[in-house]
This record gives sequence, structure tokens and C-alpha cells, in this order.
Amino acid sequence: MTAFLCALGGYLAGSIPFAVLVSRAMALPDPRTYGSGNIGATNVLRSGNRIAAVLTLAGDAAKGWAAVLVAQLLDLPAELVALVGFAAFLGHVFPVWLRFRGGKGVATAAGVLIAFEWKLGVAVLVVWLAVVAATRYSSLAALVAALFAPLATWHILGAGPVLVAVSAMSVLLVARHHANIRKLVRGEESRIGQKKENAA
Repeated sequence: MTAFLCALGGYLAGSIPFAVLVSRAMALPDPRTYGSGNIGATNVLRSGNRIAAVLTLAGDAAKGWAAVLVAQLLDLPAELVALVGFAAFLGHVFPVWLRFRGGKGVATAAGVLIAFEWKLGVAVLVVWLAVVAATRYSSLAALVAALFAPLATWHILGAGPVLVAVSAMSVLLVARHHANIRKLVRGEESRIGQKKENAA
């Protein structure tokens, strides 16, 4: 029962759709109606409103971070802390409030990683930023960071429940980018900052 409640709490926290809430508050179009249709900060940026994109990014990362932080403050076992983090990630990807049609989980995963261990989060973010700076492809950066995350986790924290959670998030994150992978191969993927009318 404790594991179920922890997972449920993490999932509900992760399910908060900041992209939709921020867009409504700022009288912007619903992010599900343009660009990739994704409820992530990259797609919100296609609206042309950078503030909305930053707020979405911050909210999505914060909910993953906060869920894990609460679990840690409650002094839960490492297995349950890892479960809460993974559940928060699942909440963003499959939010109950949006009929289980969510985002890809990049920002939420980043928040979870930072809460697990700040050095791990920073290491993965540096990889993400490096790929973004070199290519301006958010999806490619996410894929490279996802592949790097389990290796970084093993190096920094060793084997254990966090490594299992991070590996599971990485696998799901890569799977959620299947359409982006095809577009990258065809040279049709949208770059960061591309306007919604030109985005695929």
C-alpha cells in the first residue's frame, strides 16, 4: 500500500500539464493544436512566446524535482524514492487530466535527476545543452542525453534502484521520440525556435 500511494502521489504531481495551464493563463493557443502537438516547452516556444516556454520548462522540471524531494524529506527507502521519480515522469508522459496524452518527459526527467543527485542532473543537462548548442535539435539532444543518463547514473551512484528508474525513463523517453528519429533521419526535424506555422 505504501508503494502504491507513493507511486500515485508521484504520478499525480507529474500529471500537472504546465504547458496547457501556462498557455491558458497567457491567452495563448493550446500547444496541442500546433507544431508537434506536444505539451513540452520546445513546442510552446513555437508559439513565439519565450516567457511561456520558460515557464513551461520550469514547471515541468519543478514537478519532477518536487515529487522526489518530498519522498526524500519523508525519509522513504531508496526504492520508493526511485519509484516516485519514475512515477512523476510517467505522469507527464501519460497525464490522467489529458486522457493520457502527454509530453515526452525531457524536462520532468531532468527535474527528477537533479533531485536524485544534483551532480547527475548537471552532467546530463550539460550533455543536452552541448548537443542543442551544436545542432539546435531539441529531440537529438534529448536522445543523446537519454542514452548518457544511465551511464552517468552508474558512474555517480552505482547500481541500485535509481539506476533502474533512470534506465526505465531513458528507454521510454527514446521510445517517445520515435517520430522525431524518423524526421531526423529524413532531415525534416524542426529546430528549436522554429515557428509553429513552419513546424512539422
